[in-house]
Amino acid sequence: IVFFAYIGFDAVSTAAEECRRPQRDLPIGIIATLLVCTLLYTAVALVLTGIADYRTLANAAPVAGALKALGYDNIRRWVSAGALIGMVSSLLVFQYGQARVWFAMSRDGLLPSAFSKVHRVYQTPHVSTWVAGLVVGIPAGIWDIGTFAGLSNIGTLFAFALVSAGVIILRRRQPERPRAFRVPLVPWLPGFSIACCLLLMLGLPLETWLRFFVWLVIGLAIYFLFGRKNSTLNGSASA
Repeated sequence: IVFFAYIGFDAVSTAAEECRRPQRDLPIGIIATLLVCTLLYTAVALVLTGIADYRTLANAAPVAGALKALGYDNIRRWVSAGALIGMVSSLLVFQYGQARVWFAMSRDGLLPSAFSKVHRVYQTPHVSTWVAGLVVGIPAGIWDIGTFAGLSNIGTLFAFALVSAGVIILRRRQPERPRAFRVPLVPWLPGFSIACCLLLMLGLPLETWLRFFVWLVIGLAIYFLFGRKNSTLNGSASA
């Protein structure tokens, strides 16, 4: 479940078309943020387990709870406010990435054309943004957040594994294809990525796997009933 803290860094890759130099800027943006945040996560965990018994940290706000137990109410308020701001910024990144993914899928014919419409004034995929906001916001306000955290984890890990497999397949089938960014050490690096993703997926609860298969069936139904027929790669659709 700790993997949830690392979801969102991949959203940088959805902005590849908006980068001036994706070959250089994307690796710097993703790897640098991963390193900085990992150091911050490690430092917070080190300090937290040093000031409080780890058995008291199994709650929704362990940092704020530890500071409250020590009597640092003023600092606790500032930390809680910072946590809320951080969560809001993370949600904005998720929504940004989701809207761009739907935009690209719609442009390729895998989703209805409405998802690739661009706002006349702001030049952003406004339909995808509104749909993503409603689809995420309404269920999040109704159901248990832990359920969605598990689904988010397994869905993201599965997507990472698919992307890694796609890199290997495309490198073999279309080696001459122009690439704005080229993954090094293929197939070893993507293969290692697939193994890590599958290993983390195996550690998730059975209920999460069952929900994941339900969503997978829904996604496959959308693909075979609409996407496969209307894809730009389909000869009949392009004709």
